[in-house]
Amino acid sequence: MQRRPDEVGLRQFDLNLLPVFAALMRERSVTRAGESLFLSQPATSSALARLRAFFHDELFVRNGRVLEPTPRAEALMEQLAPALTGVAGAVAGAIPFDPATDTRTFRLGMSADIGMAMIPVLPQLRRAAPQCQFIIRTANYRNIPHLLDSREVNTAIGLVIDLPAASKQRVLRRDGWRVLRDAASPGPVDLDSYCERPHLLVTPRGDLTGFADEALARLGRRRHVVMGIPDFALMPRTLPGSDMLCLIPEGALSAMAALGMLEGLAHDPPPFPCPEALTHMAWRTAVDQDPSEIWLRGKLVEWLLRR
Repeated sequence: MQRRPDEVGLRQFDLNLLPVFAALMRERSVTRAGESLFLSQPATSSALARLRAFFHDELFVRNGRVLEPTPRAEALMEQLAPALTGVAGAVAGAIPFDPATDTRTFRLGMSADIGMAMIPVLPQLRRAAPQCQFIIRTANYRNIPHLLDSREVNTAIGLVIDLPAASKQRVLRRDGWRVLRDAASPGPVDLDSYCERPHLLVTPRGDLTGFADEALARLGRRRHVVMGIPDFALMPRTLPGSDMLCLIPEGALSAMAALGMLEGLAHDPPPFPCPEALTHMAWRTAVDQDPSEIWLRGKLVEWLLRR
């Protein structure tokens, strides 16, 4: 029987090199790529040399401390990514997972408020999978797409706006909003006092406007934001003793309350209509059917929805 040309090409190529190539594209470092695959640096360097020889291209060139992919490597990754995703998904479904004995590594991305909610959960996660490793990255709506697309995390929880094509998501929570203030300052907060008092804004991207400004503009009103902070964890140390107000999702408020972070603070309902504060869970399509990732997503949903 005559072999098909594509089968001949595959027989000439060591498919074990593909995970190394993908890791090098992701990590931009021989050392880190090897560590992610549990390979020594010499073994990873040898695999890179074989890749270069097969494709007749340098594939990666050093730029300071990082390896930059060549145009040939970029083109290869674009072609191979769908196949690698498909193979990973097909293989993952056949690999059994026992959380009590398994030793794999989970990579998660979480926004700051979810991170606070996870603090009481982390010991439960450790007890449920005592031999596994958990790497948790700071994530927000700006970097979640990149973290998923680059395979730096398999699952991310937070506000999700734009997702890579090879990913899935579900709405985890739908929360309202509260206006947080120093308990010694006047309250409850009505629309006039909301517009008159200075505001603290949680702003990962560093600007001083948000949806509240758009909602107030529709009412012919405006507020004055005087301070922006990167995450909710700084809020309990910033508001006390001030006359500032801060709009906060009810989910983040609950997480802070559970950690005893609201001492000396009070909260009121917002004096204007607010959209729902959505919390999403997003994950890479490649791990959609992975038994271990299914288990982890289920546990996260179970634990985080309790708060």
